[in-house]
Amino acid sequence: MLRLTFLGTASSRPTVSRNVASLALKREGRMFLLDCGEGTQRQMMRYGVGFSLGDILITHLHSDHYLGLAGLLRTMSLQGREDPLRIWAPRGAGDTLRALRDLGGDRLSFEAPVRELRSGEAIEGDGYRLMAFATDHTRVSLGYALIEDPRPGRFDVRAARKLGVPEGPLFGQLHRGESVELEDGRRVAPGDLVGPVRPGRKLVYTGDTRPSPETVEISRGADLLVHEATFADEQARRARETGHSTAAGAARVAVEAGVRRLVLTHLSARYAERPGRLLEEARAVFAGAELARDGWTVDVPFEDPD
Repeated sequence: MLRLTFLGTASSRPTVSRNVASLALKREGRMFLLDCGEGTQRQMMRYGVGFSLGDILITHLHSDHYLGLAGLLRTMSLQGREDPLRIWAPRGAGDTLRALRDLGGDRLSFEAPVRELRSGEAIEGDGYRLMAFATDHTRVSLGYALIEDPRPGRFDVRAARKLGVPEGPLFGQLHRGESVELEDGRRVAPGDLVGPVRPGRKLVYTGDTRPSPETVEISRGADLLVHEATFADEQARRARETGHSTAAGAARVAVEAGVRRLVLTHLSARYAERPGRLLEEARAVFAGAELARDGWTVDVPFEDPD
């Protein structure tokens, strides 16, 4: 399972229907929180994602992306959490986040170390890595890309039976790339039964950024790109000045990177309640563009060829 739940999809300030930036990412039982704007803890309860996360990744130190951290940590402490929680952020952000973590005076019931990341560094997981990459904002900022390891090719069960390979451990050995010897002395190589290696999935979250070559490069062939789209084209100059993207600009990144799916988030309050203009401008460039909304859950399936 690779699943996203959008907890906050507005930029700068909340609106009636949209909270500020936060995104819950779940993969095979492990949960990450990408950004933590004010009110994120309530959004997590409202949309049922729970608090069993192990890592919080902050993209940059603008308040709508991290002010919710203090309240979330206090709530988990009051609930008696004991498991460590790691907080990740761009270089130079550590002191600010440690101060926010310690705000309130009460000692947390769990360890919450703050660690700084540089572009190109990654959090390693079982079969994947969560890679930090540089984005183009008005201060030091990162995006994050979950990149899965390649998967073994398809195992041809019918062909294996025809060769007389007994079902059980030998199937597993062949699928793992190991040759096996049958009872009659014949050797069967994995290449006889296992197809070509298949790619894993890739998901990219930009945080706040102008359209950038770094985002295009990390997003190449991505199954899902979640890109900020703060403004419509009428505000293109303001987008450049403030380090943000227009919906059409985000769509052009998606086209250049050849992504399968594009979801736009971080909408300015001027469009938040009536975002049709943003969607129209994005779809003129990338026909399948979608707009995120608070509480929306998106699953990212494997895209295997037939």
